[in-house]
Amino acid sequence: MMAIETAMSSNDGSNHHLVHSDDPMHPANHICTLCAKFYTLGWVTGTGGGTSIRHGEHIYIAPSGVQKELMKPTDIFVMDFNNREYLRRPNVHKPSACTPLFLAAFTRGAGCCIHTHSQWAVLVTLLVERDFGKDACFEIEEIEQIKGIPKGRGKQGNLGYYDRLRIPIIENTAQEEDLTDSLEKAMEKYPDTYAVLVRRHGIYVWGDNVHKAKTQCESLDYIFQLAVEMKKLGLLWTNK
Repeated sequence: MMAIETAMSSNDGSNHHLVHSDDPMHPANHICTLCAKFYTLGWVTGTGGGTSIRHGEHIYIAPSGVQKELMKPTDIFVMDFNNREYLRRPNVHKPSACTPLFLAAFTRGAGCCIHTHSQWAVLVTLLVERDFGKDACFEIEEIEQIKGIPKGRGKQGNLGYYDRLRIPIIENTAQEEDLTDSLEKAMEKYPDTYAVLVRRHGIYVWGDNVHKAKTQCESLDYIFQLAVEMKKLGLLWTNK
């Protein structure tokens, strides 16, 4: 499992310059805007889920146990990517338990990682387990929205209509950070994936930048909802 240093600099959550900006695209502002939108989609209800953005050598992370639609830039944690030490750690909040999983994505070149508790993602993991077994991944093809998903690391362009989308599924754990090993193993087994489903929990989605991660997260959620509705109608996800 990737180790994370929790050492703090001499500040107690200050270093406001790291999160203070009038630019709406600044990571501290952008995370708050995204999480507020994700709340309306039912992705981060009840303080669940989270979002992290890499900005140069700084990692901006939404805190744990906070209502995501009410977050302010001053709530955001900031970590140095190289030494894994917090440059900013607000006293009133806990660091996100998702942090080691976000870092796993950033280590592989991601610029943004989004974790949601989407109901459609959860339902898909249960349907795959019931119909294909615990070792199976989610697979679907000949759905137009697949075009919103990249082909894989180092490959140009996105998947096409006739390509098969595969998303690995890992088992949930009692503590979020304990998912890290399984997530990293899934990344290694499926090097082209930009997402990992967590059974009975949700999904982690990452992209080269915020725009791509958001696009992929939205595309996948649409696909998962469609897949659940297809099952109700007895329609197949793949042509086998």
